[in-house]
Amino acid sequence: MRNKDIKSLAELHLEISRVKMECERKEAQLKDDTRSYIKQFSPLNLIKDFFNPQSLMKLDGKTNLSGSIMSLILPMFLNKTVFRGSGVITKAIAALVSGKVGKSLDVESLTGLFSKAKSLFTSFTSKKKKADVNFVDYGIPPDSETY
Repeated sequence: MRNKDIKSLAELHLEISRVKMECERKEAQLKDDTRSYIKQFSPLNLIKDFFNPQSLMKLDGKTNLSGSIMSLILPMFLNKTVFRGSGVITKAIAALVSGKVGKSLDVESLTGLFSKAKSLFTSFTSKKKKADVNFVDYGIPPDSETY
């Protein structure tokens, strides 16, 4: 703290107003810093930072998280759908094989599979639309002799 020599009442009022202004400025700056700090660690911001495609590929490159998840989910999915009526031995063999296949999958292969499936669905819908567009009606009835 500074020691000021205040010699008159006017200087005292001037110093009080200066201190109040400085206090308000520091208060506003502290509020802004607190808001930015809280915003930095908000759940939405953390989700944006950790679950974008680049960070998922980096994380998966180090830990092969997608392969571990697929090695658990793929056998359960196949046993519930494809091998529903099969015996215990068939289900066990399918679980072992699909577990090994699931471990070999990574983010790039999964995104490639999803993009191929998406392109198949979009190609089916685009073919249907193209068939309707290519039909041209010239105004000739189908039962006329010129048809």
